[in-house]
Amino acid sequence: MQQADVPSGLNLCAGSGPIQGYIANLQSAQPALASRLNDEWQSLRTQGAISAAIALFASDDSACSAELAAASKSKSAAGFIAVFGDEGQADRAWQSDVLGFVPPAPGELPPGLNRGSSTGLGLSSWTYDRAPVRLACWHKSVFVALIVLTNLDVNAFKAATAAVDARLN
Repeated sequence: MQQADVPSGLNLCAGSGPIQGYIANLQSAQPALASRLNDEWQSLRTQGAISAAIALFASDDSACSAELAAASKSKSAAGFIAVFGDEGQADRAWQSDVLGFVPPAPGELPPGLNRGSSTGLGLSSWTYDRAPVRLACWHKSVFVALIVLTNLDVNAFKAATAAVDARLN
């Protein structure tokens, strides 16, 4: 996710960039969160992830140390992209979980959840849209993407996911 993908008023959080740098940056303020994210990253690596990056944007710097910059009152956007060795690895990882987010089983769609082509992100995708949180997770080629917006409208969500999706090639 890039600055142009998010609404004005959101600032890039320190630590955004390679996932290892983000985890290291969180270590002092949120050691338990840093440890859990490191475990999640190591799990993705065992599934074939080669590299990953995260970008967090928030209206309030205090949200930057919250998980995926999601804080109750701040507007925020987080984007995580992992690159895998091949498309099969990316697809298997997407189906198992991405940073603790597991896709809904086919046919199990509680309110706010969509899966597949209705998301606009392809068959291997799911979205959750229940204000104040909007989330999209999808697999495209060798990439797995996770986008989370908090306290932002659906138009910002659609613009961010479309912009990221267009760059996954």
